[in-house]
Amino acid sequence: MGRIFEKRKHTMFARYAKMAKVFTRIGKDIAMAVKAGGPNPDTNARLRICIQNARAANMPKTNVDGAIKRASDKDTSNYEEAIYEGYAPHGVPVLVECTTDNPTRTVANVRMYFTRNGGTLGTNGSVSFMFERKALFKISSENLNKDEIEFELIDFGAEDFTWDEEHRELIIQTPFAEFGAMQKALEDKKIEIKESSKVFIPTTYKELNDEQEAEVLAMIEKMEDDDDIVAVYHNAK
Repeated sequence: MGRIFEKRKHTMFARYAKMAKVFTRIGKDIAMAVKAGGPNPDTNARLRICIQNARAANMPKTNVDGAIKRASDKDTSNYEEAIYEGYAPHGVPVLVECTTDNPTRTVANVRMYFTRNGGTLGTNGSVSFMFERKALFKISSENLNKDEIEFELIDFGAEDFTWDEEHRELIIQTPFAEFGAMQKALEDKKIEIKESSKVFIPTTYKELNDEQEAEVLAMIEKMEDDDDIVAVYHNAK
């Protein structure tokens, strides 16, 4: 019984830790959006995206409002985005996407994660050519005509559709450059966007055995625990 309780407690703490990291990331996104375009989501498309992502993550409205208010303070930290490139063990290319108010600290930590886990921090352009930047939009698929909506959204950059029947959702993929066009098209059509993101998708994949995969994932998990790191992309199959 005690072991079951400990396992449940560990699972609960892990879930809350993951939720806290997501809230921290969204808070930084809100700060950058407000600094760039002001605190009014009606006139700030970037902030609207942050708020919809906050809803998708079940972030309390009080947290969202607090983040907007803090970001409106001129003394608030300025965050910037950075992407670091390198190789995980066994030659697996990795992109590390960060949002930080202290680039010196962040790059030092990223280098440490690579070197302590058998990897190598690279230079700009060393692995990014192996990935494509894409935009993803998640919307409700209820009351949508499959053929009609796909035909309509192709004109705004949609290049792939994933229909999730279990959750009644549609995931739309577009080139990175079409993010704004798709965002506007969905808003104009009064289609609620549940969540949107910009991701890196590998153009090729690397085969690993179980032991090699475990080593790569161990490094990635350490990186993902860092509050400055938003996402880690790799091409391990």
